[in-house]
Amino acid sequence: MANTSDIRTGLIIKLDGGLYSVVEFGQNKTARAAAKVWAKLKGVDNARTIEHTWNSGDTIFPVRVEKKAFQFLYKDDSGYNFMDNETFEQIVMTETLVDAPQFLRDGQEVAVLINGETEQPMGVELPDKIVMRVTYAEPGVKGDTATRTLKPATVETGATVMVPLFVDEGELIRVNTKTGEYIERVKE
Repeated sequence: MANTSDIRTGLIIKLDGGLYSVVEFGQNKTARAAAKVWAKLKGVDNARTIEHTWNSGDTIFPVRVEKKAFQFLYKDDSGYNFMDNETFEQIVMTETLVDAPQFLRDGQEVAVLINGETEQPMGVELPDKIVMRVTYAEPGVKGDTATRTLKPATVETGATVMVPLFVDEGELIRVNTKTGEYIERVKE
């Protein structure tokens, strides 16, 4: 059995009949009371975000999760369609279970989280950083670089990313899929 000392970011636990992923956690110690462990949890099977507190040493129930490589095929009325790279089996996931759907491209490799106990898909994770082509960006004003000024740019999937003024249409940029922020320009 696992206890609160085993909590880490990304761990999926069973709590009150639902599955939750640990987004953030910490420990509170006071002089008189026992230490408490708190965690911000995001629902795997729903979009709820909750906070939960345990006494230090309490039992938690982690879920065995496997990551399998899948390929994004297309989006239709039923959801997002993915194909297993080994068995060529296809699954459909709803938008709430996809990590950053605005950055999905046809043919892109993703990791599908599968519950080890029930073999059911629980979510889709994109790579932390991906390279995208800017399809539209207003021209920047030369010399306006005294502060870190940003402008909106549209990438090939239709998502809008705030980029520095020097980024032009047609350039490749690296984007953080977790935050949706611009990281850097990429040479072709």
